[in-house]
Amino acid sequence: MEVRKRCAIYIRVSTEEQHLNGLSLPAQRKALEEYAARNGYHVTGIYADEGISARKSMSRRKELMRLLEDIRQDKIDMVLVTKLDRWFRNIKDYNITEEILRAHNCYWKTIFENYDSSTANGQMVINIMLSVNQAECDRTSERIKAVFDYKRAKGMCVTGMCAPYGYVIENGYIKKDEAVRHIVEDAIDYYFSCFSIRHTVNYIVDKYGEEAPSYYKIDKFFHNPKYAGIDADGTPYCEPYMTMEQYSILKKSRQAKTYSSSGYTYIFSSLIVCPICGCRFSGRQRKRTRQDGSVHCVVRYNCVGKFKYHPGASLREEAVEKYLLENIDQAIQDAMIEYNLSDSRKPKPAKSLQSYKEELSRLNIMYQKGRISEEYYESEYERLSAAMSDSDSRSLQMKQKKLIQVSQKFKGNWQALYSKLDNSHKRAFWKQIIAEIHVNPETRQISGFNFLL
Repeated sequence: MEVRKRCAIYIRVSTEEQHLNGLSLPAQRKALEEYAARNGYHVTGIYADEGISARKSMSRRKELMRLLEDIRQDKIDMVLVTKLDRWFRNIKDYNITEEILRAHNCYWKTIFENYDSSTANGQMVINIMLSVNQAECDRTSERIKAVFDYKRAKGMCVTGMCAPYGYVIENGYIKKDEAVRHIVEDAIDYYFSCFSIRHTVNYIVDKYGEEAPSYYKIDKFFHNPKYAGIDADGTPYCEPYMTMEQYSILKKSRQAKTYSSSGYTYIFSSLIVCPICGCRFSGRQRKRTRQDGSVHCVVRYNCVGKFKYHPGASLREEAVEKYLLENIDQAIQDAMIEYNLSDSRKPKPAKSLQSYKEELSRLNIMYQKGRISEEYYESEYERLSAAMSDSDSRSLQMKQKKLIQVSQKFKGNWQALYSKLDNSHKRAFWKQIIAEIHVNPETRQISGFNFLL
């Protein structure tokens, strides 16, 4: 009795265009099953990858990975595909796959094209056609990239997809939608007053009612880089709703959670930087039962990036708050001196770049003659290098202006007013002032902080 060949059917479709041209998954499957039936093959499984390009890495084609695993277990004698481009367009991945097939006495065959991997001549033809296909794909990719770059440079939309909420496409250009522009601007302004997407959503829904966009659309305001005027690669794309400075702050704020299921608002989430991996700390609550039976909730901050892989610092919320309240005034005074601000709060003229270069030259001469220690030389060199990078008058004036605005918040009996704020307003208060809170990697205690300048 003749043993029937165990046959696997592999089908793939990557775009809607292929679906319209008759290469849909059901169409491929029907043709392959009919072919297997006519030739007396026993179909052991159907492996279908949908929406995956053959030019992408084979590791992204999950069904192909499952097929290769079954081949390694010697469950399949032959793989049927409709056309070569349904199988591969990448020579490297094809050769890797072919080695696996040969090692397990398995081969593949196309039913609409004259390719047969079971013969030497068939292998030669396959490699030639794959080379041609790959070269054509590369040229097509380069042409598409050039067109997209040109469109981006002209401020045009690069795809046929719908514009994000708050934008419209007119004559190929993406512009702000004047009908809903005020809603997007209101949402972004509100977010930077509270630094909470959840609160922002509730605010927009309550204010605009039926006119308000869905939660999903509002959430996109704070995750889609197009609202900062750039695409996923950071290339200028369209008119922004937020500045790049705001977008940078936004990305840092999203690294750690600020809201818990219990409704507690964490004041310092995303502000504390892990001294080991550089990720941002997130808040956690721990409930402890006292001897009298009462339950006490302790709020701590830990690293969220690699919390399971290293013993990161654990800081109590009240300790962080106490440190900032006790050190903020002195930190402002130190910053005033660093940024050339007098007690009158008027910016002093910045030193010229040439004066810093001359001072650095004198420092080098003194070090070469052995008149200063290496430690002093390194500290002064770092100071002068930083000062030279900040010597651009416009950049320095912007930082001076921001520092003056920060100092205005700490006039009079500000701590008494601060103590009356709830956690949401305390969080917004600190996130408008502090860029990062640093932790000593040895003591695991707070070692300082930077202003948001």
